[in-house]
Amino acid sequence: MITPLNDERLNALADDASSCVALHFRQPLLPVEGAGTPIFPPTYADSPQNQGHFGYNVDELADGTRIATIDSVGSQANRMEPVFIKALSGAPENPFSALVPQIDIKYGNEKSISIMEAGHRLGDAVIRSTELKEQAREAFMAFLDHADAAPLAKLAPTSLVFGVWDSRDTLAKLPRIVQSVIRAEDVDVLTRSAQYNPALDYAQLEVFSDEVREKQEGDPKSPLAKRGFVHVPAVKTHGGIIARGVIARSVTVNLIALRRLKGQNAQALRRYILGLSLVAATAPMDGFLRAGCLLTPDPDDPAIWLSVTRRGERVPVDLTEEGAFEYARRAAGQFGVGGSRSVTFDKKLAVADTKVKTRES
Repeated sequence: MITPLNDERLNALADDASSCVALHFRQPLLPVEGAGTPIFPPTYADSPQNQGHFGYNVDELADGTRIATIDSVGSQANRMEPVFIKALSGAPENPFSALVPQIDIKYGNEKSISIMEAGHRLGDAVIRSTELKEQAREAFMAFLDHADAAPLAKLAPTSLVFGVWDSRDTLAKLPRIVQSVIRAEDVDVLTRSAQYNPALDYAQLEVFSDEVREKQEGDPKSPLAKRGFVHVPAVKTHGGIIARGVIARSVTVNLIALRRLKGQNAQALRRYILGLSLVAATAPMDGFLRAGCLLTPDPDDPAIWLSVTRRGERVPVDLTEEGAFEYARRAAGQFGVGGSRSVTFDKKLAVADTKVKTRES
């Protein structure tokens, strides 16, 4: 039996310390080409497993099973947060954008970036390079000095949803309330090889000598190879992985972290952040993660949301995108969404910030 989540039950998630500790969603995924076909995880540099080279993040368990990261927690957050950005002119209206203040930073030649596209959110260097610098600092200090998260919620509420660490200034740190990650189980790592062939024989055309060609051909780091003038093989490069186990997206809404939020009008604050968290957690995922990795939900293994009690009991609940939005809309009206604005990148502030010595945590 699936428990419906009406306003009373949702409010209890934000208000009642004896309520469940989390909402969890595990969504099996499939490559568009079908189960058992290769997909390409992200590559990382300078990891111990890769001995300084770019490679996949694949961990081996004690029994020999290998688990691959397909999309990290940070990457998932950066994909989810833009669901709240106001649509560009001419695009269909985004109803989620009305739930949060729209703050844009103008820079360069009529370019702009949303605060929700800044990797470190309110703690990002780009924020310290605008007139928002002092207001952001005051909001962080209100949290540090008085445990008051309301100023942060008025200025940048998604920093509460996805977590923020003001690591370059006040050192204020708030945990993620919404956390998502995609992993593949029981994987085999593949390689691939390719051969680049130049369109012409440039040595024969006397662009360079046969001797020079012989010295540089086959070396991808040689000047002529880099410019595409000689044959270059690429052997045993990244060929993706095959998952013999499940590929799954795991989404958790941390209700204990949510209920620890305090401040002015604390009840309305927590319900507002809960609403935003539910919207972020239920919004459909864009499954195109990178070239060679396009995933869709597995129609034969539909996922359901579970509420997890303090004793570990897991109860199916009816949490939908539409229900989450309606709750968030009402909660936003009660708390009051902060004001939207456009600010300008200030080169002088940025230059000054580069000279500030970062505090140690």
